[in-house]
Amino acid sequence: MPGPDGPAVIRSTLRQQIADALRDEILAGRLVPGQEFTVKEIADQYGVSATPVREALVNLAAQGLLDSAQHRGFRVHEHTLDDYRGMLQARGLIADAIFREVATTSAHDSIPAAGFVSVRRRGEEAARAAAAGDLTVLIGYDLRFWRELSALFGNAYLSDFLHRLRVQSWACAVPRLRREAERGGGLRGRLWCRHTDLVEALTRRDAILAHAIVAEYNAHSLNLVETLAAEETDEDGTAEPQAPA
Repeated sequence: MPGPDGPAVIRSTLRQQIADALRDEILAGRLVPGQEFTVKEIADQYGVSATPVREALVNLAAQGLLDSAQHRGFRVHEHTLDDYRGMLQARGLIADAIFREVATTSAHDSIPAAGFVSVRRRGEEAARAAAAGDLTVLIGYDLRFWRELSALFGNAYLSDFLHRLRVQSWACAVPRLRREAERGGGLRGRLWCRHTDLVEALTRRDAILAHAIVAEYNAHSLNLVETLAAEETDEDGTAEPQAPA
């Protein structure tokens, strides 16, 4: 009989690897909204059995990245602008909850100095990628930046929730951002890049400034995506689908 660290752990690791790979495919724009696929197709693609693939797909569906298409497998979730607005509002509230005790000595002093150094490096890489309009590199460093930054403040539940919201909001924005990146103007100079400013505010225990920077980030992101949506509407004459009332 397998021991406690045998096949079950291996299957769990494989399931997470597949889920991570498919999430990266969505964020890279290689799996596009509405695209359908079956468990068998993914299992054949990765050369694995159906069980960990099905578990990975169910996990991604629970995260709001996939929809279960009855009798047809799964499809990449199609987000609306209303979805994006709601995500930004939610992640702003969660960020405020995570950072609200930053001004207190006890909360701040429990954070090792090396933690801020590591997060600042992630922020510097994210800022460079944003300035260059390199969306793929930016998404990777941005997710790591927020994951590590929120983890410094101790509440793993809030940190995990914020990470999930950030993955969802990137997945929602990526299709338009990818299309814009392929156009003549691209994204150079149009993406938010004040990651290190946020680190400095938190290092100085300035919760008010941290809130203002996060609010500016969310407003900047919403304005960019809404602008791209309006431009697409003008070009093809179709209205942006709205969430049902």
